[in-house]
Amino acid sequence: MGKDKLRKFSEIDTFANVYQLHLGKVMKGKWAAEHFKNSNPIVLELACGKGEYSVNLAKLFPEKNFIGVDLKGNRIWRGAKTGIEEGITNLAFLRIQIEDILEYFAPGEIDEIWITFADPQPQLSREKKRLTFPGFLEKYRTLLTEAGKVNLKTDNDGLYNYTCEKVEELKLVVHKNTNHLYQSAFADEVLSIKTHYERIYLKHDKNINYIQFSFS
Repeated sequence: MGKDKLRKFSEIDTFANVYQLHLGKVMKGKWAAEHFKNSNPIVLELACGKGEYSVNLAKLFPEKNFIGVDLKGNRIWRGAKTGIEEGITNLAFLRIQIEDILEYFAPGEIDEIWITFADPQPQLSREKKRLTFPGFLEKYRTLLTEAGKVNLKTDNDGLYNYTCEKVEELKLVVHKNTNHLYQSAFADEVLSIKTHYERIYLKHDKNINYIQFSFS
């Protein structure tokens, strides 16, 4: 492991806005009251990478709490560092395997989920790793409030089409859906937030897919 990665791993150990692995378990059901110290809705960004979406959403919606979830601490470091430097108090990060998400949040504790440019896991043998695989969707159903929504934003047509198929098979409720986000009527202030990689995709004229759905 390079020195820069080691430095970042060491530094996030000191960040008050980062919870790592087993340390997150004590927050289950207590995120709003004990970390954010309010009763505001909680929004998750799964596979958040550097947390660009979480950071920008937290700035746009100070009346909500945002938690970026990823396993790679050297990536989380960037978003958490920005949160500290800019005094963004409605922002936190959790370093865990997303497969274990139910260990860290109570049923109904989450109001919304974002999945932004996640690894599409294109190999059929890795279907269960896709963040919209039915096994993951059942976890999200448990975590979300009754009216809670899931948002998928991706450049990967395969993951988008797969998600649409599963949403239809499970008879979930679709609120918004487009395979050309920036040519649609949905490209508002929130959906126009662009990550580093999204800017690269757009420079190459790649279409951006988006679907928002709920379980009831």
